[in-house]
Amino acid sequence: MSASRVISSAGVAGGSGERILRYTLWERVVHWVAALTYIYNLLTGLAFWSPYMFWAAVIVGGGATARFWHPWIGLVFAVSVFCMHWMWRRDMATTEADRKWFRVMYLYVLNEDEKLPPVGRYNFGQKLLFWVMWYGSICLLLSGVVMWYSEAIPWSLRALRYLAVAVHVASAFATIAGFIIHVYMGTAMVRGGFTAIVNGEVSPRWAKMHHSLWYDEVVRGGPAKK
Repeated sequence: MSASRVISSAGVAGGSGERILRYTLWERVVHWVAALTYIYNLLTGLAFWSPYMFWAAVIVGGGATARFWHPWIGLVFAVSVFCMHWMWRRDMATTEADRKWFRVMYLYVLNEDEKLPPVGRYNFGQKLLFWVMWYGSICLLLSGVVMWYSEAIPWSLRALRYLAVAVHVASAFATIAGFIIHVYMGTAMVRGGFTAIVNGEVSPRWAKMHHSLWYDEVVRGGPAKK
């Protein structure tokens, strides 16, 4: 059963102890596998990219260890991203509610959520971040495989090696930007977002404030308006 249709046994009719299940255990596990493997590859990747960042490789076991594990951990990250795509791809489709929300997205940046149009389980900003990370991860995977097995590429195709490096770096910086925004928005700006991905639950008040169409669908049993 989808997390967006599961309500905790505490109910939803009233009382401060009520909670709504926002993320299933499987969703949380996949998310944290993706997060931890991405952080590891972020640290080791920056260490390979610039000598000024080599200290990042030192704290995870040294250059040789980082060089060995970076591609393997990258594969684990890629698998977790594919799992997230399989779980959330339908939730990430753009709706008319998202288009209305996008027109006044500056209110979200200003943390004036009460003035925003109602949205479903995810707002347009979250969906945009999801697709940036999805396509960025695919580019990282493909370019990473080329770099991993660069010795098998004939010298006549050396342009492919150079292209792989350029794509890998560009994709890394794109996903790093998305990652920073995701962490900041989930911890500093939208209070309750971080705890939701830890314990899986949110309060009815939080759900109604930030994702009222999803709240209506889950709590009141009606279809989410598009």
